[in-house]
Amino acid sequence: MTAALSWRDEVVALIPALRAFAWSLSHNGSDADDLVQDTLIKAWTNREKFEPGTNLRAWMFTILRNTYYTHVLRRRREVRDEMGEYAGQLKTPATQDWSVAMRTLQLALQRLPPEHREALILVGAAGLSYEEAAEICGCALGTIKSRVNRARARLLKIMDADDATDVMALDTMTAASRA
Repeated sequence: MTAALSWRDEVVALIPALRAFAWSLSHNGSDADDLVQDTLIKAWTNREKFEPGTNLRAWMFTILRNTYYTHVLRRRREVRDEMGEYAGQLKTPATQDWSVAMRTLQLALQRLPPEHREALILVGAAGLSYEEAAEICGCALGTIKSRVNRARARLLKIMDADDATDVMALDTMTAASRA
C-alpha cells in the first residue's frame, strides 16, 4: 500500500513538469491539460508495467510525447467542421436501388415457367449463344429462340414495363414487387 501511495505522490509531483512539456508541444492551455490528463490515465492504468527503480519522469514524459503524436496523427485525418458545412457537402449515391432492382428481378424471374426462365438466363445472363443454349437444354434452335422471346415478353408484363429499358426504373420495380 505504501509503494502505491509513494508512486502516486511521485506522479502528482510530476504534473507541473508534464503540463509545461505538454504546453510546449501543443501551444494551447486546454489541449495541454487534456494531454496531461490522458497521460495520467494511461500511466495509472499501466502502473504495473512501470519497473520500480527506473526513471519515472522519463516514463511519464514518454507516455505524454507518444500520446501527443497519436493525437497529431488523428487530427490529420479529421476535418474541423463545427458547423457541419463540410459534412453537408458529402454525398454518396444511393446503393439500395440496385438491390431493390435485383430482388424485384429475382421475384419476377421466379414467376416465369422453368423452361422459359432457364432459356432466358442462359442467353440473357450467361451470355451464351442461342445454339449453345439449345444444346444445353436439349431442344431445337427455334424452340430456344421462342422460349427466350416469350420469357422476355412475360418478364416485361410481370414487371409492368413497356420496354426493356423501363425494367430498371424505380417506379417499375416497386410496382412489380407489389404484384
